[in-house]
Amino acid sequence: MRRLGLLDMLQLAAGISMAGPMFVVGFELLRTGRPVRGAVFLGLGAFALYFPTYLVNRIGGPRAWIRRRLGRGDADETERDDESGDGKWSLLERLRR
Repeated sequence: MRRLGLLDMLQLAAGISMAGPMFVVGFELLRTGRPVRGAVFLGLGAFALYFPTYLVNRIGGPRAWIRRRLGRGDADETERDDESGDGKWSLLERLRR
C-alpha cells in the first residue's frame, strides 16, 4: 500500500470541505423526518467527497503536466507525432491528454 502524498491529502481536504456540510444537512434532515431530502443531500455529499480525486485522475496530475510541458510523453504520443508529420494536435486532443 502506498503512502499518501501531498496531492492526495489536498484532494481529500478539498473533498471533505465540500462534502462535510452536505453530510451534516443530510443527517439533520433524516433526523427530523424528511428522508427523501436527507438522502439527496447524503448522495450529493458522497459525490462531492470523491469529485476532486476523479477530476485529478481524469486530467492527470502534476507529473503528467510537467511531462507534457517538457515534451517527454509516452510512446503513443511520439507515434502520433510521427503519423501526423507536423506534431500539432487539435485543442480537443490536448484536453483529452
